Amino acid sequence: MRHHHLAVTLLAATLLAGCNPTYNWRDYSSPDAPYRVMFPAKPASHTRSVDLNGSKVEMTMTAAEVEGVMFAVGTGLAADPAAAQAAVDAMKTAMLRNINATVQRESASASAASSGSPESARKRIDIDATGPGKAGPMKLSAHFESRGKRFYQVIVLGQEKAVPPEQSEQFMKSFTLL
Repeated sequence: MRHHHLAVTLLAATLLAGCNPTYNWRDYSSPDAPYRVMFPAKPASHTRSVDLNGSKVEMTMTAAEVEGVMFAVGTGLAADPAAAQAAVDAMKTAMLRNINATVQRESASASAASSGSPESARKRIDIDATGPGKAGPMKLSAHFESRGKRFYQVIVLGQEKAVPPEQSEQFMKSFTLL
């Protein structure tokens, strides 16, 4: 009887372990910037000083990795809206350069400040790119945006064959500015 109970317990534990999803989606609201996003695993955050094309800023990166694929949101505060818009271009250039990427798709839009409010100035760029990696081709999906003096970088980056399109799309579409 004792062996039967042990066998049932081991079987239940094995089945529960098999049900552990690779992607464990969770809602995340940033304590530092006005955005929300769904991460596929528990994210970690760190802040460091970065140079964005000659402009030094503090940037907070919040990221989670699942099976070698990085899901991340970076944000910072520029001196003014024009510097935030320049940061968008600098982040895009740096990300593409990091993987020596070729852009497959790009869309961009910008709007000037309306009604005299510099906080309403916006810029946004969305890209899909591929580049050679040390262990094989890399895939990058990225969204860069500025709103007023704040700028954002939302990325999914990993080995091209390891980046599941559905998971990448879910992460990118879940990013919302508040």
